[in-house]
Amino acid sequence: MTANTEQDGSGFAELALRPELVRALSRLGYEEPTPIQRLAIPSLLTGRDLVGQAATGTGKTAAFALPVLQRIPWPRREAEPFALVLVPTRELAIQVSEAMHRYGHDLGARVVPVYGGQPIGRQLGSLSRGVDVVVATPGRALDHIARGTLRLTGLEMVVLDEADEMLDMGFAEDIEAILQDTPENRQTLLFSATMPARINGMVRRHLRDPARIELGRSESTKDEVALVRQSAYVVPRGHKPAALGRVLDIEAPTAAVVFCRTREAVDQLTEALNGRGYRAEGLHGGLDQQQRDRVVGRLRAGTLDLVVATDLAARGLDIEQLTHVVNYDVPNAPESYVHRVGRVGRAGREGVAITLAEPREHRMIKTIERVTGRRIPVEKLPTVADLRSRRLELTRAALRESLLEDNLDRFRAVVELLAEEFDIMEVALAAVKLAHEASGAAVDEEDIPEVAPPSDERTGRRVSAGREKDRGRAVREGMTRLFVGTGRAAGVRPQDLVGAIAGESRLTGRDIGGIEIADRFSLVEVPETAADEVVAALRGVSIKGRRTTVRRERYQSFPRAKSRRD
Repeated sequence: MTANTEQDGSGFAELALRPELVRALSRLGYEEPTPIQRLAIPSLLTGRDLVGQAATGTGKTAAFALPVLQRIPWPRREAEPFALVLVPTRELAIQVSEAMHRYGHDLGARVVPVYGGQPIGRQLGSLSRGVDVVVATPGRALDHIARGTLRLTGLEMVVLDEADEMLDMGFAEDIEAILQDTPENRQTLLFSATMPARINGMVRRHLRDPARIELGRSESTKDEVALVRQSAYVVPRGHKPAALGRVLDIEAPTAAVVFCRTREAVDQLTEALNGRGYRAEGLHGGLDQQQRDRVVGRLRAGTLDLVVATDLAARGLDIEQLTHVVNYDVPNAPESYVHRVGRVGRAGREGVAITLAEPREHRMIKTIERVTGRRIPVEKLPTVADLRSRRLELTRAALRESLLEDNLDRFRAVVELLAEEFDIMEVALAAVKLAHEASGAAVDEEDIPEVAPPSDERTGRRVSAGREKDRGRAVREGMTRLFVGTGRAAGVRPQDLVGAIAGESRLTGRDIGGIEIADRFSLVEVPETAADEVVAALRGVSIKGRRTTVRRERYQSFPRAKSRRD
């Protein structure tokens, strides 16, 4: 994503938002509004009530959060809230609150999440100090209203987010009671993935001549799904654990969520992945809230590689470091697939979605393709030879990083002594062998039978199972690779590199190719014709607060490690 949204006047700047909000969106890497945002924000800024229907993960939070923050009269010192956002779950309350904090940072927005399971004393303190927006679950909001600690007499806006889910969870009476306690002249916003009769009844009772926005599934999911590289592997059920391990070894995700259908499957797969050396934990409804918070916190902190989860437990999960989603079990409905993929397709982030399908589940893959409007290529499962090659590539990358960055002088005496007895190439080979074995690179020798993909029902042709063996290993035609002397250890993310290049040169985010981020350096593909300009433009520029070396990469072939795009 480009980081110069405000300067080029495109995207959110055209929606007449305050400069503080546009700056915040630009920093966060937002470039273009999603369909629901483009349609909702102008109506909401006029003060009109609104009913919005769109699938999960389509940018609804920003669609209401930005108008709420825009309509607050800044600077604001009143203690009572200007807006109340009601959401169904604790996780969504935290997510919406964090998003509004990020959008309203330059305005000094006071946003307080209020939900069950958190000590009420902390919430009482936050509310007593004054608040602009309260994001609450209905039950806890009613508790505070009854205590007199949440006063709604000055309320100007109410947002009902995921309204159908709130009703499904039994909050209908709570919502009615809360709305009865709010001023009649408030602006009311209702967002829902579906519109059952009881939602329409609520709309008739509590909204005044609302604008209506209804996006079809394919339209509402198009922008988000487009950011995600999707693929599928057809695997016999008994070989799925080994197939998953092999795919993860090849992909090497920074952080991933693996979806299963049941709690039992989550527990069994978590145990199997830990046996393979992954740091994995399960996330399902059988855990209490403290346990769930701990798991999510560990994934955010990078002390976990994988979370194995059910759909219900992963609702509201929004983790910036997430790079991969794996459907270990094909979801039963296309909507569930879109929701899962949305874990890595949010806020302009790119990612990878992988599905392990049994032969009989191929029909569901085709259904998902029709709903999302995107083809899901069926690829050939990596072989043992692919796995060996990949692990050797990772060893080579680690050694190369050490050669470029580490002070190796203290080992010189060892090499010099060995070189007197052996050929220097033999010494190097022995060192590489030890490094490779020390990395835990034991080869998976399990034989996984190849399953031919079913015929395409429309053409009778086999669906392509070809896998680009060398995908990502060579620089694409017309591009060259730049070495940037900072990486994952300094907290560098793809968007940091894209933002630096787009902000300092004439290139845009679309001009930049693949990005590889290692612990202490990164590699970025740019057009050959602009390479020298980019090197010159970044000379002396700080990335994540540190000045760094930028030059042409000497070896224009590098293994795919953590790539931001296919």
